[in-house]
Amino acid sequence: MAHPELEELVAKFREARREAEADMSNPEQLKLHRELAEACPAFTQNLLFLAWRLLSSEGPERALEDRLAEIQRLLEMAVLGSYRSAPTVIELGYFLDTYRNAPHEAARLYEEASARALETVRDSWRGLIRYWNDERTKETLEKALKLGALAEKLFPDYTPLMLEVLTTREYATLDGLISP
Repeated sequence: MAHPELEELVAKFREARREAEADMSNPEQLKLHRELAEACPAFTQNLLFLAWRLLSSEGPERALEDRLAEIQRLLEMAVLGSYRSAPTVIELGYFLDTYRNAPHEAARLYEEASARALETVRDSWRGLIRYWNDERTKETLEKALKLGALAEKLFPDYTPLMLEVLTTREYATLDGLISP
């Protein structure tokens, strides 16, 4: 069986979402999301949405544990398929904390997600400051100086970012925005 093309996956996801938006209690939308999860278990957005829908769906009380087990499995698949992205790790942590009474495991996951999210912020700030430095207008250098000051507080040991901040200061000094 050939793997579906990305465009096909997104179209199927949109179709399932439309079904959910039209009628949240419609079992067809859960069926569509489950089929999509089977077709592509690495499509984490669908896994997260399906888990959320299952969590908010109602059913007989005896089915609650089965539903929670499925939700946990979906969230664990999302974490694996996303290479442990911060949003998926947070979702799993929240689930374990709220529905599995596992606050210690959840805290470990929250710490992991925080570290991954900070790496993303750090790297995006580096790129943004570099872009502003390349633009080198009064406005962009002022933005870079402001963000650079915050970056120094949060990431003082990250050399690539600090080099960009240093470049910003050099340009700002040359352009008369700050004194040497």
